[in-house]
Amino acid sequence: MVTVEDVRRLTSKFPRSSEHLIRDRVKFRVGSIVYVAFSRDETIMGFGFPKEERAALVAAEPDKFLMPSESDLRFHWVQARMAALDEPEMRELVTEAWRMAVPKKVYAAYLETLR
Repeated sequence: MVTVEDVRRLTSKFPRSSEHLIRDRVKFRVGSIVYVAFSRDETIMGFGFPKEERAALVAAEPDKFLMPSESDLRFHWVQARMAALDEPEMRELVTEAWRMAVPKKVYAAYLETLR
């Protein structure tokens, strides 16, 4: 099981990423765009994800992924149960959510630092 601390360690390496506590919920943003947010009890992680792909993701693994709340359906967003995620999967989901929130040149520069 991954934790908020695991996500925090990963996001601290992302350019332009910042952490915020909003209404007792940990959120990670790029500017004003939230790309990862946790439920108050930190058991659910919401993250940026393409709208056109989320129904298939949830249908493929309904014990792991959930559709966002009705008010969030308009956003590129999906949710995951933290207890069902492992570290590599969390890293991929969070990195892709961040990639959706930053300009392409920022992501390209970040990739260069990994080589």
